[in-house]
Amino acid sequence: MSVGLRRAARDRADLPMNAEINVTSLVDVAFTLLIIFIITAPILQGGIEVAIPRADVQALTAQDSPFFITLMADGRVFMEETEVTLTELQESLPQLLAAGGIDRVFIRGDSLATYGTGLQVMAITLNSGVPWSLIAEPYTGPR
Repeated sequence: MSVGLRRAARDRADLPMNAEINVTSLVDVAFTLLIIFIITAPILQGGIEVAIPRADVQALTAQDSPFFITLMADGRVFMEETEVTLTELQESLPQLLAAGGIDRVFIRGDSLATYGTGLQVMAITLNSGVPWSLIAEPYTGPR
């Protein structure tokens, strides 16, 4: 048996040393993770997509707890990310304000939203007694 071990050791000693690092599997894992992050990043942002109109406005300052009411082009209304009817908005907004934590309501509407729905939302917010503001995108570049 010792002869076989000596021969195996001698055969290994004759082999040249390979000092290269095989990074193929590392690159595969890195690209897989990159693809996963590219796919999941837009999903994690959340929120409701709205085409907000542009106007000559100042940028908002950071607040502790902004509360958004969103008007869609098709007439749907959202409180944060929950779809509500105008009646539900009128009933639930004062209850939310009584619970506390809401200093100002921000109304953001799609540029194609109807004026009537927007006016009704503004009236409901005004009657609830909380200050409100309309959201617009500031101009970026030549007008």
